[in-house]
Amino acid sequence: MDTSIFKAYDIRGVVPQELDEESCRLIGAAFGRFIKSTQVIVGRDMRISAQALVSAFTDGLNAVGVSVIQIGLASTDMLYFASGRLNLPGAMFTASHNPAQYNGIKLCGPGAAPISSDTGLMEIKDLALELEGSSLKTAHHAENQNLDLLDDFVNHVRSFVDVTKFAPLKVIADTANGMGGLVVPRVFEGLPVSLEILYPDLDGSFPNHPADPIQPENLVDLKSRVLADRADVGLAFDGDADRVFLVDDKANPVSGSTTTSLVAKAMLEKHHGSTVLYNLICSKAVPEVIEENGGVPLKTRVGHSYIKAVMAQSGAVFGGEHSGHYYFRDNYRADSGLIASMFVLAVMSEAKEPLSLLRQPLERYSASGEVNTKVRDSKSVIAFIENAYSGRGGIDHLDGLTVDLGEWWFNVRPSNTEPLLRLNLEAKSDQEVASKLQEVLAVITKADS
Repeated sequence: MDTSIFKAYDIRGVVPQELDEESCRLIGAAFGRFIKSTQVIVGRDMRISAQALVSAFTDGLNAVGVSVIQIGLASTDMLYFASGRLNLPGAMFTASHNPAQYNGIKLCGPGAAPISSDTGLMEIKDLALELEGSSLKTAHHAENQNLDLLDDFVNHVRSFVDVTKFAPLKVIADTANGMGGLVVPRVFEGLPVSLEILYPDLDGSFPNHPADPIQPENLVDLKSRVLADRADVGLAFDGDADRVFLVDDKANPVSGSTTTSLVAKAMLEKHHGSTVLYNLICSKAVPEVIEENGGVPLKTRVGHSYIKAVMAQSGAVFGGEHSGHYYFRDNYRADSGLIASMFVLAVMSEAKEPLSLLRQPLERYSASGEVNTKVRDSKSVIAFIENAYSGRGGIDHLDGLTVDLGEWWFNVRPSNTEPLLRLNLEAKSDQEVASKLQEVLAVITKADS
């Protein structure tokens, strides 16, 4: 078994070179032993390799006496909903936004509790390695079943807002041949909005464009259609439909930070005084908006397992990431782009203003976006950067290194999977961002020389 498939938050690799049926059988058996449950919920996306990998994983679970509840084709947030609703562990077969040759497994405990490298994924890897070469035979008492939870999931997503008060908005959704093609039309069915879907057919070969909406080139078709149809908003979903990115009525992309602020405002109207989470690469505007609307902002590390853990500890009602993940306490602390979309439509309907205007008070700074630099030793480079800026601003080690210099700030974090240093920087203006970006990049270059 290729152990490189075990990442920080999930299991992922090229099929069959890195992730194959045998490895999935071993991981299934290992997960069954680790989770100590008699049942596991399993869902899959539309990737071509998914069904065979799910079958092997199921065989592994059955071999250690664990039965499987198959929910079939599903979005990742639908699998989390199933895990939360039934209070059972789950496994979602997806490689999210990765290209067609990839597949993977997102694992969770009962109640959609995250399982990452810090909370069990490495133990599962070790158990799978121990089982390698052994004879795994299906236990006769493992009785599998199929369960259709789509209607329940749809009702759950709609329950977060009063959908009867939606204005007759025109919505374009680009589901990129991913799982949004299954769940988005069902959630919008019968609502007082006009919905048009780009690339709704489930096709794991992604014939139109990659299902990775964080990349600007993958928003080109959606932006064009929003303008052509004079739509009020565009929604871009990733392959497993747990993330969403917005495009406003003027076809301008909306950052994850701005969407976090928009949803946070709406959440705090219902839950005044509550804690709201944001990750440390979100704009400084996010905690400002949270405080202005009577909330308590709490900064977290990047990554769903950290956010869900802090949400459980703090009782936070909502959390947002700059990368387009939005977490809701009443969604078993799991993320859902669809629930976030419901809040956006509710805000737009109540305000009776276009999204291009609604976003303006929430956007107060300029950002670099994520800039990746290949380095030989991330730790030594980060130490060099900290020394270079020591005494000049506030230093934070919550995740990598954050340096706050008042008028501008930056964060550098090592990649979990590649020899890369990830830099995010924010300042008052585009001109200052460009200037400070070159300054920090020069320090990184010097540190790595």
